[in-house]
Order: sequence, then C-alpha cells, then structure tokens
Amino acid sequence: MAVIHHTTLKPTKLELLTAWLPTRPWYSGGPGEPELAKAGGFRLDDPAGEVGIEFMAVTDTSGAQPATYLVPLTYRGAPSDGAEHALVGTMEHGVLGHRWAYDGCHDPVLVAELLALIEGRAEAQAQSVNHTPDRDVTRSYGGEAPAPSAALTVTDDEEGTRLSLPQGATLRLHRVLRPAPGGAPLLPQGAIGHVAAPWSAPDGARAEGLFAVLRPGSAT
Repeated sequence: MAVIHHTTLKPTKLELLTAWLPTRPWYSGGPGEPELAKAGGFRLDDPAGEVGIEFMAVTDTSGAQPATYLVPLTYRGAPSDGAEHALVGTMEHGVLGHRWAYDGCHDPVLVAELLALIEGRAEAQAQSVNHTPDRDVTRSYGGEAPAPSAALTVTDDEEGTRLSLPQGATLRLHRVLRPAPGGAPLLPQGAIGHVAAPWSAPDGARAEGLFAVLRPGSAT
C-alpha cells in the first residue's frame, strides 16, 4: 500500500488547484481566484507502487453559490511522457522531493484502478491515514467492464469529464459534485457501475453523491 507522508508541500495542492481550476470548462466560480477548502476524498493504490492516486473533493466559495469539485490527481516522481497537456503543476515534497501532479483522468494508471474499484478488485483507501480502507466509499457493478487502454480519449465539458474506453464504453466523472436526493446515490439507468462517496458541505453537513458512472457500448 502507498505510504502517506505528513510533510510539507510547496506549493500546496490547493495552491496548484487555485491556478488550474479556472481553466476547466466545468468550473463555475467567480471572476476572481477560487477560494478553496478541502472537502473530502479518498485514495487508490497503484499496484506497482510508483504513482500516487488521489480523488480530492474541494469546495470553492468564490462564486454566487459554493461549489464542490471532484479533482482526481496522480503524483509522479518524473514527468509522464506525452502528458504535458494534463499537468496540473509541480511541487516540492518534504520527503519525496520534486513531484509532478497530473489531472488523473488522463493517466492510465488512475483509470485502471478506478475501473478496478468499480468492479470490486480494488479497495478505496482513507485519504490521510495509512493502511486504512475507506468504508464510506461505495460502488456497484453489473456488467463487463472493458480493459483500460493506454490511449484514452478524454473530453471535458460543462458537466464533467467523459472517458471513451475500448468497446465503446464510457466512464463519466462528475466534476461538479451534487448530493444525491435522499442522501443515497443510486445506479443511473443504463449504467453498469458507479462509485459514490461523501464530502463535507460548506455548512459542515455530510453530503454524498456520485463520483463516477460507467456505461456500456455507445451510451453517454
């Protein structure tokens, strides 16, 4: 399992995201800089032990209404060839040294482990505690997921991020998190799998909703 180091980061993750988030089509903040706070999330383990994988939920209060965004990130000890377009930024880690942070939707390692989580082959890990499964993360699976491909087609729009997978399957990440009606996320019609997790709402209340939805064939 990945080891979480409680150490310094320069710049911090939130500082990196302050510059990066407004460049995304699904960002809906105010005209100034985002005003960000961590709201939740979880981690996944890279079986090879090389790539850090984190699903961060961050709340921005700069707009007319607070918004909570899902930001999947991967952390690498060297630049990823051909992934310059997905670079969120670089930072200096107090233990691991220079790190490259990427939008994880473009990283085949994160996508492979997210599909493994949906299928039940991987287990979500606590965001800030070593060797601790996150039991609050839920998932479902009711079909045959495609094997991930190194050549991902990733499309951002105002609703989130769509990943086109082999055999015409799609994986939709809900970048703008919305609480599920009644507090219990359900598998959307036509989907074969999903991941849901909780986060802290701006008023401190617990919210829970869909993070990712897997659909078969040509469904979107």
